[in-house]
Amino acid sequence: MKKIMILGAGTYQVPLIQTARRMGLYTIVVSIPGDYQGFALADKIYELDTRDKERILEAARAEQIDGICTSGTDVAVSTIGYVCEKMGLSGIPQEAAAILTDKVLMKEAFLKGGVSASTGMRVYSLAEARGAAERIGYPVVVKRVDSSGSRGITVVEQPERLDEAYYYASERTTRDYVLVEGFIRGTEIGVDGFVQDGQLVFLAPHTKFVYRGKNTTIPVGHAFPYHCAQEVYDEIGRQMQAAVSAAGADQCSVNADVFVDGKKVSIIEMGGRTGATCIPELISIYYGFDFYEKMLRSALGEQVEFNCTGSQPCMAKLLLSPVEGKITSIDKEGIRVLEEQGVTVSLDFPAGHKVFAMADGTDRIGHIIACTEDESQLDAWMMQVYRCICVDGVTLEDIWKR
Repeated sequence: MKKIMILGAGTYQVPLIQTARRMGLYTIVVSIPGDYQGFALADKIYELDTRDKERILEAARAEQIDGICTSGTDVAVSTIGYVCEKMGLSGIPQEAAAILTDKVLMKEAFLKGGVSASTGMRVYSLAEARGAAERIGYPVVVKRVDSSGSRGITVVEQPERLDEAYYYASERTTRDYVLVEGFIRGTEIGVDGFVQDGQLVFLAPHTKFVYRGKNTTIPVGHAFPYHCAQEVYDEIGRQMQAAVSAAGADQCSVNADVFVDGKKVSIIEMGGRTGATCIPELISIYYGFDFYEKMLRSALGEQVEFNCTGSQPCMAKLLLSPVEGKITSIDKEGIRVLEEQGVTVSLDFPAGHKVFAMADGTDRIGHIIACTEDESQLDAWMMQVYRCICVDGVTLEDIWKR
């Protein structure tokens, strides 16, 4: 029986773990201690920080694993690159993993590699941030370089907001610098893909649903397909391949934030893993193959083919709360009725669990997936779900309508 090590045991790793079990793989799950669903699904667990490269390498060698991977998170990507390189496993190269988990290194690689991207500067102090913003020109984006899920990112329209943005980016970072980059206008989309032998062999652009938070836009959902002219689709492919080549990504899935403005395509960021917010599920529905299985097979060293057998339009959005509180009740029968209509509803927490007011993509309380191209219909179904969930005795439907 082949052994797969999966880094992370949370919401976005659970489907990966379930798929590994279904494939008959011996599943070793690694995560920091906590009440994570993935632990209960694993054949064996290690309670380790997924950033602890040496201890995870030690565990991987002891278990004689055949592959290592994750989904939906940047935190573990650098460790995956390290273990793959040390053990000769299939996966993202260590150097590429380092580049794609540091927004400054990524920006520098993109600009050197001729990728269409905004100007950016590494800054070590508030004074340097002010100087960079003046040189680039407002508006600018100030970013924590080692985060995902829109954390530590602020769009700054005017100089008086720069100080707050700088401190917001620099707090909790493991680096001694942040990134100041030019603001790009256009329509924000997501693009996922897969790289084999340095070539992008699968390309999946998709519409992105965003929520305007306090500091920046937060991805809250996606839809397939993304409708655009063929020349725009081709340019997306060219820029994605340029980004892949610039970063040195290989034998891995990739996920990028992209802006489209007419025929111009700009790559904002790219991760060396699949996207979160139900992207693998939507890819599986739309293209007609199990994307989680493709990731696992690649991690085990298999050459993977992406033969698309379907084209079923589909959408997903996160379930969120605008307020902090406690889930006081869940109408399971109401949700069951909705699921009988073909809508997939997944809740992260049971009644009695605390929820947080949405600040970034990690504050989700669940998600909804449906085979539709009608966003208004998806939103109507979401309201039906919100009607079934009470926070501090009030339905989320009523709270969102306030």
